[in-house]
Amino acid sequence: MQNLVTDLLVTLAYGVVGVVLMAIGYVLVDVATPGKLHELIWTERNRNAALLLTSNLAGVGIIVVAAIAASEDDFLLGLVGSAAYGIVGLVIMALAFVLLDALTPGKLGTLLVDQQPHPAVWVSAMVHLATGAIIAAAIS
Repeated sequence: MQNLVTDLLVTLAYGVVGVVLMAIGYVLVDVATPGKLHELIWTERNRNAALLLTSNLAGVGIIVVAAIAASEDDFLLGLVGSAAYGIVGLVIMALAFVLLDALTPGKLGTLLVDQQPHPAVWVSAMVHLATGAIIAAAIS
């Protein structure tokens, strides 16, 4: 019974770190998009904004999973590593977004709020996923 309680507490701690990192990711995407992200997605049903947000959240999740797996049953190392690698991943994703925006025509933020699906959003989303995968590979 002691192991079950310990495992549940460890799971809760990792879950909290993951949710906090995803919340930070949400804020970063919100900053990158004109207008309010929650209105764009939940009220206006904007697919472009939803795609970018989901790719960011998935990228963060990939990083956190890799950090947990690489912790080798060292709870403190895994928790700190998950937070640290998650923050690094979010910073790199934000920098990649800015770089992609600088190298391509138009403004990505403006494309995100367009009601029509735009291929550039798919490219930006893949940058988020690839960044998460690259960091995950670097962790292990």
